Amino acid sequence: MSRQARHRWLRSRRSVRRFRDVPVPEAVVHRILRTAMRAPSAHNRQPWRFVWVRNRGTRRRLAVAMMRHWVEDLRRDGQDPARLVDRIRRSYRRILEAPVLLVLCYDRSTEDTFPDPPRQRAAYLMGVQSTALAGLYLLLAAEAEGLRGVWVCAPLFTQEAVRRALGLPETWEPHAFFYLGYPAAAPRKKCLRPLRQVLLER
Repeated sequence: MSRQARHRWLRSRRSVRRFRDVPVPEAVVHRILRTAMRAPSAHNRQPWRFVWVRNRGTRRRLAVAMMRHWVEDLRRDGQDPARLVDRIRRSYRRILEAPVLLVLCYDRSTEDTFPDPPRQRAAYLMGVQSTALAGLYLLLAAEAEGLRGVWVCAPLFTQEAVRRALGLPETWEPHAFFYLGYPAAAPRKKCLRPLRQVLLER
């Protein structure tokens, strides 16, 4: 494959939220995760942890816990949850119906400890960035398998609810969902800012 072809392939990745009702083989998911584990990480701490939510009852418990939390947040914000009922239902259905649901977590037990807050915050951010890189590798590995997927950060807003619903260790912070599967339709074209708007040269 030429250099240009490799770039075209990387640039072709798109987020997809609708999937065909076709199961993804276990071996495929394991290959995706093994590739995700090849992501670079600060100090080679490899702080990423994955949860493959396969049981339908567990998915339902997770969805209910997250939707309750979302509704409570909306009420605290002075919004009427009934006005967003369609969005809430869509989010609930995606958790239940995605062919593959993976939860990406950051394990804080891998984090360095410092006596001062600035360095401790830097250590935390290094771990979060390393975990996020595993998420990127995960999505690209899914593409290599002929799958499509989407990265959803909703767990960041409901970390305790997710941790309780999945029975996660106390040091595991849920950071993202990955919905993966065989796409039901071609993804829409992505609109990107021009390079001049995002690049600063000095």
